[in-house]
Amino acid sequence: MVAANWKMNGTLVTIRPLLKKIIDEKQAGIRAEIAICPPFVYLDEISRQLDATGIFLGAQNLSQHESGAYTGEVSAKMLRDYNCRYVIVGHSERRTLYGETDELVANKFACAVAGGLTPILCIGEYLEEREAGDTESVIARQLDTVIDKSGISAFANAVIAYEPVWAIGTGKTATPEQAEEIHAFIRLRLARHDDKVADTIRIVYGGSIKAINAEELFTMADIDGGLVGGASLNADDFLTICHAAR
Repeated sequence: MVAANWKMNGTLVTIRPLLKKIIDEKQAGIRAEIAICPPFVYLDEISRQLDATGIFLGAQNLSQHESGAYTGEVSAKMLRDYNCRYVIVGHSERRTLYGETDELVANKFACAVAGGLTPILCIGEYLEEREAGDTESVIARQLDTVIDKSGISAFANAVIAYEPVWAIGTGKTATPEQAEEIHAFIRLRLARHDDKVADTIRIVYGGSIKAINAEELFTMADIDGGLVGGASLNADDFLTICHAAR
């Protein structure tokens, strides 16, 4: 699958032609599953445009609460009202800029699953953690916290996105081999609990994937697609990535 994370970008003037080009190309024969994760305010607009296109809608975040006095928050039930299938959980920007802990991310993951959404769980290490040789321990901690909360069976309806935080917007890049190594580690970590879940779950790459590196990344055995940030705002770049996911 290829999921577009538009982050806090776009206006109706810019997203309408972008979305139309993606829809047209998908219907012309892109075989990869595509999901679009726009800002909350555009969910209604995009939900209506995606109807019967074969492209799925996702949200960028959700509350860890079902309802209540939580001004500014959005629940899983609300997202379902707009036909969201996916929701991004634990994105590195949420962890870094908004202080989301492993425990909070685990609670959001649980709410997504309970609310009938498919979480795209983001996990990944910072540069100092990689340089200290702590990548695997960080990934294991983030993953195990969610497993402890929801159980391995919850991952039967989930996607994992590996985000090497050190390779996002820093000028540094992860090689396909480096990305594959961690994807394989994640799959093996899941296999400690359930071989079938480990074999069937999609683990996608979220480390500044671009049109120029997508095809090489997607040839790796354990990379099952991408969570695309900046490149998803350019129709040609995003569609090149989607075609590479054949």
